[in-house]
Amino acid sequence: MIELTTPISEEQIRKLKIGDSVLLSGTVVTGRDAAHKYLIENFIRSGGEIPPQEKALHDRLKELLKESVIYHCGPVVRKDEQGKWHFVAAGPTTSIREEPYQAEVMEYFTLRGVIGKGGMGPKTLEGLKKVGACYFHAVGGAATLIAECCKEVIEVHKYQEFGPPEAFWVLRVEKFPLVVTMDSHGGSIHEKILEDSRKALESLEI
Repeated sequence: MIELTTPISEEQIRKLKIGDSVLLSGTVVTGRDAAHKYLIENFIRSGGEIPPQEKALHDRLKELLKESVIYHCGPVVRKDEQGKWHFVAAGPTTSIREEPYQAEVMEYFTLRGVIGKGGMGPKTLEGLKKVGACYFHAVGGAATLIAECCKEVIEVHKYQEFGPPEAFWVLRVEKFPLVVTMDSHGGSIHEKILEDSRKALESLEI
């Protein structure tokens, strides 16, 4: 089992290969469909013109995501009597919806990893190679167990605008169990599964 703590260096990521088991600690940020669309439209494809009202969040996300990890997650949350947020369930959501955006987001923010389920496509795989990042598969159906690894909600952004599942939640995690299923060398377990499935289909006599 390999233990990693954010910020993660490119050298550390380049050592990882598909099939490696990882325990991740440190700061991660959640982001799903609305979050990725927001990053693309307001920052990455804005032609350098960042809306003034979004400048503070841009700079904060640049700081938070550099050499860190974005988690495809729509959590169930609660607020305690002191007004502090807690994750009740934090299972991964399907990652392929972010395929049109992920490579650009990784490069712009110098991400070292993406957490989700189901894997991603060729555009993201090329992005992983270019930036020096990995796709980490989190176990689906274990949302409550994963929430136990989310030790603290540090802050949240775009809560009112996007709602709880789509907001940027900034978390401190401890020993979050993950498996590398796409690495920075072009390896992809998901690609192999797809290839094997196609071969099996072609071999069937219909």
